[in-house]
Amino acid sequence: MGFQPRARTPRDFGRRPGRSKSKTKPGKHETGGAYRLEEHTLTFPEIVDRTRNSLSRLGEQRFAVGPFYEHYDRWMLSVRNVLSEFEASSAAAVDDSFKEECSRVLSEIESTLDDRRAKEASNDEAVREVNRNLLDSRSLLAQTEREYAAKMSDFAAKREHAIKPVASNLGRLRQELGRISRVRAGFLRGISKKTKAQKEAEAAQKLESTRRELAKVEQSFAAEQAKLRKDHSKKKQQILEQIATHQKELDNLETGSDMDDALEVRRAACDDLIASIDAFLRRTGTSSETTNSSA
Repeated sequence: MGFQPRARTPRDFGRRPGRSKSKTKPGKHETGGAYRLEEHTLTFPEIVDRTRNSLSRLGEQRFAVGPFYEHYDRWMLSVRNVLSEFEASSAAAVDDSFKEECSRVLSEIESTLDDRRAKEASNDEAVREVNRNLLDSRSLLAQTEREYAAKMSDFAAKREHAIKPVASNLGRLRQELGRISRVRAGFLRGISKKTKAQKEAEAAQKLESTRRELAKVEQSFAAEQAKLRKDHSKKKQQILEQIATHQKELDNLETGSDMDDALEVRRAACDDLIASIDAFLRRTGTSSETTNSSA
């Protein structure tokens, strides 16, 4: 079978060879193979709206986590930047009245935030101090418990060391008295009744003396143990009272503090700044509805 050339379809006719026409995206111009994005210049109404919106957002900004005073400087800087951008891009130069009013509002809110910062920092320091005292008292309680346990362990060892030989001697004397009591006395028994009675009396006397000695030793240790418990109980109670006092102080500081993120005063300041912008527009006869003459 020979080679058969492919037949051209009707769609192939009428096509002109060549490069396809390049397309450019709207808003862009091709220059030297690169695209340049057209920049939009804000109109004066857009500048005013942007400034108002920025101040409104800053007036509603919340600081969720304390200490709140750590956010104040950043917030003030944001407000100042918004005003600076407005002054730099205004179609009409801002007048002295506008600058003085903004300066007054900024000075007042800064002073208010400084007062709140000092109060909140003082409260935080008081909380830290009470927490340190609370921690120290709890550590002291734990140390007191360890010391008491060590003393009781030493006491038990000393008591056993003192009582054990006396108790052992008492047991030996009981056995001796029992042995003598079981001996049969008589002429043919190797021990007379008189001698047996004498030995029994001596053994009983030794037994009673040792019993009194043991009771005296036990009484002495019982008194020492009672003193150890009393001293420990007194010291522990004092520490527990300190802990309760510190805990109460901490609760009062945390529940009695009216510290918040100063939302109300910050919102009022931003509202005053927006009002200053509106007053400036009225004084200059400039409406936010008119466009910038350069637009």
